[in-house]
Amino acid sequence: MQHNKKLDEIEKYARLMNIPVIEKESSLILVDLVKEIKPKNILEIGTAIGYSASLMLLNSSANLITIEKLQDAISVAKENFKALNLCDRVQIIHGDANEEIKALCLQKKMYDFIFLDGPKSKYLQELPYLLRMLEVGGVIVADDVLFKGMVLSGEYPKHKHRTIVMNLRKFIRTVQENPDLDSKLIEIEDGLLIIKKLR
Repeated sequence: MQHNKKLDEIEKYARLMNIPVIEKESSLILVDLVKEIKPKNILEIGTAIGYSASLMLLNSSANLITIEKLQDAISVAKENFKALNLCDRVQIIHGDANEEIKALCLQKKMYDFIFLDGPKSKYLQELPYLLRMLEVGGVIVADDVLFKGMVLSGEYPKHKHRTIVMNLRKFIRTVQENPDLDSKLIEIEDGLLIIKKLR
């Protein structure tokens, strides 16, 4: 992965401020996939401060649409995109991912790569819309699907995390049981689910 001083600074800042960004090993897998697939149109759910979007854009010639709910995060992301000269290839949508995904779906625009890194409890209900917007042969990378190891533990989750854990279990099962999808669960860090649309 090419080294970029500004990108390193963004990552360092995120870790320091406890802003959720993709983990180290997972980011290497993400970059490898982007290089291999060479996407033209990327959709990202969950911008945060623009770290993963920048990673994908710097390693491809794609255009990217990213959705983020928090205005403060968007302000920082915009500065980061500007510093990396990526503004002309990225569009930020400010809003609730669940609603914005439905709106995008109506536009009938297709994507060949989707990075899913928004609220984990919503992955399951967003999946049908994302699949509708994904080209055949396209890939969805869902981050943090193992949620602190709780998803594969087999235990009944504590009340605080119950919705997230139960929904993520169902999300993984739904993907794995769908004959139109080929998926691979990678058990590193907080878990990645790589989903390819076969037809």
